[in-house]
Amino acid sequence: MTGQDHDFSHLDRAGRATASVARNPRLAVTVAVGAAIMLAWLTLGAMAIRSAESRIAGASAPGDFMLNNLPPLPLPDFVDRFFALCLTPAPLADAISAQAPALVLMWFLMAVAAMLPSAAPMIRTYCEIADTARIKGEPVVHPLVLVAGYLCTWLIASALFAGLTLGVHAFAPAGQLLDPVVGIAGALALLVAGLYQFSGWKEACLTKCRNPFSILFSNWSAKPQRIFRLGLEQGLWCLGCCWALMLVMFAVGAMNIFWMALIGLFTLIEKQTQGRVASRVAGAILLVWGAALLLVSA
Repeated sequence: MTGQDHDFSHLDRAGRATASVARNPRLAVTVAVGAAIMLAWLTLGAMAIRSAESRIAGASAPGDFMLNNLPPLPLPDFVDRFFALCLTPAPLADAISAQAPALVLMWFLMAVAAMLPSAAPMIRTYCEIADTARIKGEPVVHPLVLVAGYLCTWLIASALFAGLTLGVHAFAPAGQLLDPVVGIAGALALLVAGLYQFSGWKEACLTKCRNPFSILFSNWSAKPQRIFRLGLEQGLWCLGCCWALMLVMFAVGAMNIFWMALIGLFTLIEKQTQGRVASRVAGAILLVWGAALLLVSA
């Protein structure tokens, strides 16, 4: 590019801002990831309010008091239909045709809201390596390709969680689809999540998530398909760290926005701190909680 190619002074303010984002991959990926996280939280927050509003008397969940005191949200019809599909149990045929895709989207939004922030250091590391390569005049794949691969892994995982949601609630008492799973099923979810915090698989995946530089640098490529695959692999390591924690959402209610935020914050802290103290403390809490629920349910 020549100096004239970089001169955007003839454009209006919006045009200059757009041009700046286009020529700065780090800025573009920051804006895109930040917007995706914000949109996911706003959508899930609105769904949590709808869930609290429609919950039957005597079945309130933690935080419902705060949610019920928020002003009603005017939402487009298609968003209300999406919420209804996620919150209301449906016959098996309808669940497979319409409800399952809605639940996949819901779990994917949860992954974007709670897990994508913890991937920010990995994305930033890729951007730093890409900047170094760009300065040397080497071709670079846009960071959004890496992000797309990462999110693709979580989209596949969301389909599995959606299937598990339908399977669990097929045997649950009547109520909202995303109400907490109580009794032995809820206890088992907590016990599995707690035990996994002490496992070698958890530690291996966490080590990969904490040290993205060596993986990204050793697998560096100028081919978009290889960077997409690298994003898939990073998503798998993240999924290996966090899949069991997502099971906790079954025990507290999938639309418990407060627990969702807590899990997202814990995941971020766990990936940024060395050692196993955080993992083991969380695992111990989940095991005690699960054991207590199991005793009460027996």
